[in-house]
Amino acid sequence: MTARRPAAPALTPVQFRGLFPALADRVWLDTPASPPGAVPVTQALMTALTDWRDGRLDASEWERAAPATRLAFARYLGVAPRDVALLGSVAEAAATVAASLPATGTVVIGDDEFRSNLFPWLGLRATGCRIVRARTGPAGRTESILAAIDATTTLVAVSHVLSIDGERVDLNRVRAATHAVGARLFVDATQSLGVLRPELASVRPDYLAVHGYKWLLCPRGAAWLVTPHHDELRPLQPSWKSAVDGGYFGGSPQLASNAARCDTSPAWLSWIGAGAALELMSRLLEAAVEEHCLDLSRTFRDGARHAGAVPVGAGQPSHIAVVRVSDPDALRRRLRSSRVQAYLAGDRLRVGFHYFNNHDDVSAALRALST
Repeated sequence: MTARRPAAPALTPVQFRGLFPALADRVWLDTPASPPGAVPVTQALMTALTDWRDGRLDASEWERAAPATRLAFARYLGVAPRDVALLGSVAEAAATVAASLPATGTVVIGDDEFRSNLFPWLGLRATGCRIVRARTGPAGRTESILAAIDATTTLVAVSHVLSIDGERVDLNRVRAATHAVGARLFVDATQSLGVLRPELASVRPDYLAVHGYKWLLCPRGAAWLVTPHHDELRPLQPSWKSAVDGGYFGGSPQLASNAARCDTSPAWLSWIGAGAALELMSRLLEAAVEEHCLDLSRTFRDGARHAGAVPVGAGQPSHIAVVRVSDPDALRRRLRSSRVQAYLAGDRLRVGFHYFNNHDDVSAALRALST
């Protein structure tokens, strides 16, 4: 896995922000749920919808949209296209890997993992595989995962970042621990890829799953599984997409020799939008994006503490910040009146910063928090 070189010319934060019309009259800090639509992505979708409406639908062209993203996503990550499978969700990716694991050993998974990267592994209990759910303690998620790994561990499944608290797991340390016991590593990078550099060259996860509808700005329904172990995988939904010959009718299943054996039949519009989104994301400088977003998150957390909010989570912070607030009902009203789009559940306020956000957005959130 190699570092990606952005397409020239690279976009500045101001230029990038200008591609999101929704930001003209609102502060969007809810990308951990979903970002606003970027103009190149929505234009691609509107063109496709217009062609569909007007009878200019070219099914063969739409069908090529998903395989084209295999190449684009591989370039974006610096991986081999043959190691990339096209799926519909992280849950599908995790379930595909889980179905191919031997019924021995132990799978380590965080007790508070996102359910799409939790429930597929729990099903392994029926095969005799032992599941260890690492409970996050005061030292943070990284430490809890490391403490749960032992000589019986077969696989560790972990999210790089969880939106429940914004903690960033130290993947290098987890990778070192799995190497030490001969275990494999499954990483869900849905809440980080597009903002944080996942350090793939050093971590080299055995399986990397990403749903593109968060920080990669794709429509929901376009996800990727990257693995060099594709020859071991069995597709959950074998179909004409899994076959090596590309045929439609009859015959016997002969799976592709690469990760395409796990491809599922694509939802065309999702992949048309995903192609435009990856083209846009390829115009960003990875280091600049990470620095920009972490700076905004750090500024928010500092201001939130000053306003009396209590940060949630331990360990290494990320571009997602979560704090506890004393009067959530009043805060909800202030956020609404200030047109600040953020997530408030119970007494927890969650904000997330993308490259299109700026310090004015941070100030707007802090004003609502401290008023």
